[in-house]
Amino acid sequence: MGSSRVLVIGATGYIGRHVAKASLDLGHPTFLLARESTASSNSEKAQLLESFKASGANIVHGSLEDHASLVEAVKKVDVVISTVGSLQIETQVNIIKAIKEVGTVKRFFPSEFGNDVDNVHAVEPAKSVFEVKAKVRRAIEAEGIPYTYVSSNCFAGYFLRSLAQAGLTAPPRDKVVILGDGNAKVVYM
Repeated sequence: MGSSRVLVIGATGYIGRHVAKASLDLGHPTFLLARESTASSNSEKAQLLESFKASGANIVHGSLEDHASLVEAVKKVDVVISTVGSLQIETQVNIIKAIKEVGTVKRFFPSEFGNDVDNVHAVEPAKSVFEVKAKVRRAIEAEGIPYTYVSSNCFAGYFLRSLAQAGLTAPPRDKVVILGDGNAKVVYM
């Protein structure tokens, strides 16, 4: 059985870099969607893309906002893995449109890496993010695209370093925001 041709969207991000590396390590022909500006404006991401290229990745220039570039990228593969960050979750509807138009994708993995949004009762600010993720799920299902949702719950490494304070990269020094009514239990393992 041949290897799947894999497109990773968000390959220079927090999760995407690991997904792209795993795809390459497993020997899949791997395509990485990258904005033209990424290589010129961010030297760390440019170096990462070069290392992926040296490992055999095919860099495809495009963006989530450019339908034609998404269609061209999707035409090259049979598996699409989105690892976009939380601010781009809703733009995955553009990926869905491209996949539907091409019609040959065998599996789509949307950027879901967190809680199972259909089976969680969250408080703000997570509640709003989960609602957007649920909207994306419904769009995938409505289009009849083969999909897999990966719900790995929270990444302790991501939240622990800031004590789960949104937008921070280090522990707060002066105040901590308690979400909800302060009675929710949290366990980091």
